Amino acid sequence: MEIERKYLIHKLPENLDTYPYKKIEQAYLCTEPVVRIRKQDEEYFLTYKGKGLLVREEYNLPLTEIAYLHLKEKADGIVLSKTRYLLPLSDTLTIELDVFDAPYENLWLAEVEFSTKEEAENFLPPSWFGEDVTFSTEYQNSTLSLKL
Repeated sequence: MEIERKYLIHKLPENLDTYPYKKIEQAYLCTEPVVRIRKQDEEYFLTYKGKGLLVREEYNLPLTEIAYLHLKEKADGIVLSKTRYLLPLSDTLTIELDVFDAPYENLWLAEVEFSTKEEAENFLPPSWFGEDVTFSTEYQNSTLSLKL
């Protein structure tokens, strides 16, 4: 189960390069239900995501590089690439700050994952977060892959 809130970011933190990060490339084989392939650094995954915005099912399975490349040719829409910075927020929470590459190079999104729905609903974001877009399908990566 994935429980997360998502926010637009209008100004990146100045010390972003001091945090750990992952290079991510992902593509979508289907957007309803969401079936995604992802390269994260040198790891590869196939992900199924159920319906929902704040809370939804999510299953990750490992892929080989060969399988990833084979499936990537079958993807719908564009392949998204981004750098995901991991910023600690508390002992239990981490901000996953996505800085997208072209064609979305001016898009920055922050996600925070939670253990419970109640924790997510009671979350008070840091002051540098912009609009809460958790309940907007416009900023889901599966939607972004189909635009252009």
